[in-house]
Amino acid sequence: MWNFIEKQLLGMQWLKEAVHALFSLLGLNMEGRLAHSLVFFVYDTIKIFVLLSVLIFAVSYVQSYFPPERTRKILGRFQGITANLMGALLGTVTPFCSCSSIPIFIGFASAGVPVGVSLSFLISSPLVDLGAFLLLLSVFGLKIALAYVIVGIVLAVLGGALLDKMGMEDQVEEFIRLAPAVEAAQQELSWKDRCIYGKNQVLSIIRKVWKYVLIGVGIGAVIHNWIPEEWVVNLLGSGNPFSIVLATAVGVPMYADIFGTIPIAEALWVRGAGLGTILSFMMAVTALSLPSIIMLKQAIKPKLLAAFVSVVVLGILLIGLGFNLATPLFL
Repeated sequence: MWNFIEKQLLGMQWLKEAVHALFSLLGLNMEGRLAHSLVFFVYDTIKIFVLLSVLIFAVSYVQSYFPPERTRKILGRFQGITANLMGALLGTVTPFCSCSSIPIFIGFASAGVPVGVSLSFLISSPLVDLGAFLLLLSVFGLKIALAYVIVGIVLAVLGGALLDKMGMEDQVEEFIRLAPAVEAAQQELSWKDRCIYGKNQVLSIIRKVWKYVLIGVGIGAVIHNWIPEEWVVNLLGSGNPFSIVLATAVGVPMYADIFGTIPIAEALWVRGAGLGTILSFMMAVTALSLPSIIMLKQAIKPKLLAAFVSVVVLGILLIGLGFNLATPLFL
């Protein structure tokens, strides 16, 4: 039953077979690389958008019960590492990219939420969410998807707690720290209102990420069918001790949603790249994209920004190394 759920329901193997059959009917040579690239592109694109739409709607429906003011009050009840954990867990149910998470981080900081807790949210929100878990599950299986979520949350909790211990509350820009708190009346929504909200969230997020998904799937199709496997293994295989550093360095300047990186990760995995190297690349792209760092610079001072980037990069490198060493456990 689980194999059916993982392969047919989540992995949509039936869709891959249907796309393959369609191109066969159109007279394409299904043994050629072009046909395989087209199948990969069409299948992965449809699969990602279908899974994304379902997950975003479901998560947004639940989110409608937790408007920002209520969420801030909930976070304010916790202290210490528990507060960091709550901030990180909150990030897992917010389907935002790194840039979209920054306004929420600013809202938390201006409401008096400790900076470490706000940063735990900022790390986990683009890095780990239910949509990413579902897509990872459809590509890599349950063990790898679950391990990715766990280490992502651990990185967010420990990273935020460490930054909190550094005593950098004064490193948040004054216009945020000194912003007056505003109590807004919360309107009770009907189930119809929540469905409309969920639908609007689906449309809004799809509009933001569709191009990154298409670019990611396109790159994945090229890697999957046109780049020799030995190149990928030599450069990004777990036997190369610098593969994790290289993947992280390449990932940080890029900007893409995690949904756009998963097709690339899938293609690299098939071609022999190390598991830890792949996950380091995904984490670097989603948690530390250059545009998000530029935006974050407007909200926090250079000292905190440097500490934030350093802690997250170190965490990503350690996670990548751990996954590369533990790869046999996931096979």
